[in-house]
Amino acid sequence: MPVTSSRAAVSPSERSPYLPVALAWLIPGAGHFLLGRRWRAAIIFFSVTLMFVIGLLMRGPLFKIGGADLLSRLIQFGGFLGDLACGFLYFLTVWLGYAAPDIAGHNPDYGSKFLVAAGLLNVLAMVDVYEIATKQKE
Repeated sequence: MPVTSSRAAVSPSERSPYLPVALAWLIPGAGHFLLGRRWRAAIIFFSVTLMFVIGLLMRGPLFKIGGADLLSRLIQFGGFLGDLACGFLYFLTVWLGYAAPDIAGHNPDYGSKFLVAAGLLNVLAMVDVYEIATKQKE
């Protein structure tokens, strides 16, 4: 008598969307690549990476959690989440010991905006991966 499994093979349309979304967070564009959207994956990877590198070259500081009052803490927490949304780019930067000098000026200010905007662009890519994986979008 043949042994049959109680779990049938899972078709690609029934797979969980969380693996592509997690990959999209960790490596920008990886979720699209996993779903077969090669060009979109390349565009997302290069745009997020370019924005992040431009922010670093402008010596933009990475946000840290903390502050004196509640409003400062909320603003810094939002910036920290934006930086963290870049995935491995953020972790690699922290691991390599990046520390922007604490100087006033336009370049570091715009650099921090580039760093956060790169993370927010990656969040939009993650939402796109989720919609494609759940068949809400073709």
